[in-house]
Amino acid sequence: MSTSTIRSVAKYAGVSTATVSRALATPEAVRPGTREKVLAAVAALNFVPNAQAVQFRRQATRTVILLVRDISNPFYLDIYKGVEETAFAAGYRVLMGDARSDAARIEHYVEMVRRRQADGLILMTGWLPPSLAMAPALPPIIVALEFIPQADLPTVMIDNEAAARLAVDHLIRLGHRRIVHLTGPLPEPMSAGRHQGYLAALAAAGIAPDPDLTVYGDFHVASGRAGVVNLLARRVSFTALFASSDAMAIGAINELRAHGRRVPEDVSVVGFDDTVFAEVSDPPLTTIRQHRREIGGKAMELMIGILSGRKPKPAGICVEVDLVLRGTTIPPAHVHQRHAISSGGT
Repeated sequence: MSTSTIRSVAKYAGVSTATVSRALATPEAVRPGTREKVLAAVAALNFVPNAQAVQFRRQATRTVILLVRDISNPFYLDIYKGVEETAFAAGYRVLMGDARSDAARIEHYVEMVRRRQADGLILMTGWLPPSLAMAPALPPIIVALEFIPQADLPTVMIDNEAAARLAVDHLIRLGHRRIVHLTGPLPEPMSAGRHQGYLAALAAAGIAPDPDLTVYGDFHVASGRAGVVNLLARRVSFTALFASSDAMAIGAINELRAHGRRVPEDVSVVGFDDTVFAEVSDPPLTTIRQHRREIGGKAMELMIGILSGRKPKPAGICVEVDLVLRGTTIPPAHVHQRHAISSGGT
């Protein structure tokens, strides 16, 4: 095993340790004659450079961190796949971090990039701690599917307001007028955008918004169940429910059934995301599809561009969504009855 050090190589070659470092890390930056002397000394002394140390001097680890709200949420799996596929093709690897709505955790992962333990951070937390949001300079960070107004960061996003309008317009076209919105965590911009889309769809149809029909959630299954309990306890009448996540939609469906309400016969339900929850729901869930693998890939493309010295476009990247029609939405009962009468049915 070699006991040679970078100092002994420098002494043997008659150059400084900094020159040895450059010759090993960025040989194109060293004159050919000097580079040959260094490489001859390395061979003569059987010197094996520490790979981690070389990477540190290069200030490149070829590693990017994907930091998400909740690592147990299957929503993030396809995001990760999109990031990893693009990263792998470019010679990068991806680590996944779990923020858990904890400022200390977010600060920890940002600090990892500052200390050059990773090259960049793809952020999916919806917020930054004040200590970071107000910082004069941040390391390379891409925001995916969220919007953090306090920090001017490159973003890959969807139009949350337009997506929510697509969902609520569908329910209105079916004949629903008493439509619940089960929100995400407000006042976070992503959740606020979806609530604005809900209100805009109602306004366009001439439906006055009823504050009783807005119930606050947090994207999790339990808040979907709690939202329905809240509505039923207050005896609020409704024929449809738009949930700002599939997980909340599934929680709402389970709680509706627990109270004897049928889906979709008594209440139509639309979710948001098109996760595995939507596919395995009984009946399958009508929802807004986010193209998560595409979003992850575009976020990683932006990151690679920044790490290569390119400046991203100020407007960011907006990815389209789709309304996926499945079995949880039908016209409300009174529309069914009216149709049956006009058709001569019983």
